[in-house]
Amino acid sequence: MARFFDQQLTQPLSPDRRLFSYGMSAIAVLLTGLALLPLLSILLEILRQGLPNLKWEVLTNLPAPVGDTSVVGGFANAIQGTVLMVGLATLMSVPLGILTAIYLAEIGKTNPVAQIVRFVMSILSAVPSIVVGVFAYAVIVLSTILGYRGFSALAGAFALAVIMLPIIVLSTEEALKLVPTQQRLASSALGANSIQTTFKIVLKSALPSITTGVLLAVARVSGETAPLLFTALFSQNWVENLLNPTPSLSVMIYNYASSAFPEQNQLAWSASVVLLSIVIVTNLLSRLITRKR
Repeated sequence: MARFFDQQLTQPLSPDRRLFSYGMSAIAVLLTGLALLPLLSILLEILRQGLPNLKWEVLTNLPAPVGDTSVVGGFANAIQGTVLMVGLATLMSVPLGILTAIYLAEIGKTNPVAQIVRFVMSILSAVPSIVVGVFAYAVIVLSTILGYRGFSALAGAFALAVIMLPIIVLSTEEALKLVPTQQRLASSALGANSIQTTFKIVLKSALPSITTGVLLAVARVSGETAPLLFTALFSQNWVENLLNPTPSLSVMIYNYASSAFPEQNQLAWSASVVLLSIVIVTNLLSRLITRKR
């Protein structure tokens, strides 16, 4: 019997089966190319329009006065505001998200409360970002919960943190579930309690996957526009106070893309290249971390 199967495996495929295999491979390549075509078209158009005017001055200068072509305008303040708000959102969402995932995967598991939290996180991950922006607008901008009422970097960071939270929770929970049970049992056999096992063994083993989830969440919110329109608004100046309106790359692209001034249209394309680069680099980092693991 074994000899029969060896012969079947070593015999070449019949012409009909080879033709079918080649045909299916060609269809798969064609459909893959069709799926990548819109993405490549967008990427090439952004690079074609934005790279020629992407200079060092554009990355370091403030926006020039409208209509003034004697000064090289830039969007350094928008880069600063984006990094600031995404960083604050990460500081808000990562600790809370990881602790929530630890509860769901290690402590609560089948607990009814854990099931409700897991369901809420799944729903929240599918909520449109503009709805999150309206929520943050009502909770932060229109209230005095921070002792200040108005558009601010903190309000924008809060909106971005709400978007990041379900991504971090769900990805971290799955990462913790992938840690073998034998590691938990071995830790318990050596005398470690549940908290020590969770934070020193399980969390450490899942750290690369958790980092990947965090980076994907960062990449997701880096290009969000609608929440920041409702919370941070925009500014033509450097960010000097977290309680003031704050510029961002996504809102600047939105504003300048519809401007009647060609120089602002050009800045929108250049800012698109920078924002796209941030998203691509973040995604590549997540892939490299996973590959090393």
